[in-house]
Amino acid sequence: MVTPRRPFVVSVADLLRRAGSSRLEVVDAPMEELQVIDTRMPGGSPVHVEVRLESLNEGAVAKGVVEAPWAGSCRRCLTPITGTLRSEVLEVFEAQPTEGETLLLDGDRIDLEPVAREAVLLELPIAPLCKDDCLGLCPTCGVDRNEVDCDCGDAPVDPRWGGLEGLTFDDG
Repeated sequence: MVTPRRPFVVSVADLLRRAGSSRLEVVDAPMEELQVIDTRMPGGSPVHVEVRLESLNEGAVAKGVVEAPWAGSCRRCLTPITGTLRSEVLEVFEAQPTEGETLLLDGDRIDLEPVAREAVLLELPIAPLCKDDCLGLCPTCGVDRNEVDCDCGDAPVDPRWGGLEGLTFDDG
């Protein structure tokens, strides 16, 4: 039986033989879909991992960047938008990892997939905007105010908040 190739698993045998040695490792491979609220990295999207691997006495360090495409909807006008996220990473791999602090050095191999997955999840925008000055949808008629000017004017004030209309604040 042939085991499937895991593209994010890289050998560090050459580094472990010489403490202080380093090399650049670049991995471009697809990952499964990741999602935070309504923003997602589509499944099968290429994730770019570029790290400098450096050997330590008891392990290795990976320092570099993770880049991945994302897709979502503008939080104001609901227009579909896409982008590319970029996240800096710094991880330590040890044979006896400390929970929540270091990752597993499995013999002479390290797995960069958990590093890439975490970086993508942390960088996915939670409430993206199509542009900084997006006008959004009209709350009355629902048209996209970036494309059409509507005559609805301001939405009526909820009468429950009417008591606050006369409220003023002293500047002094």
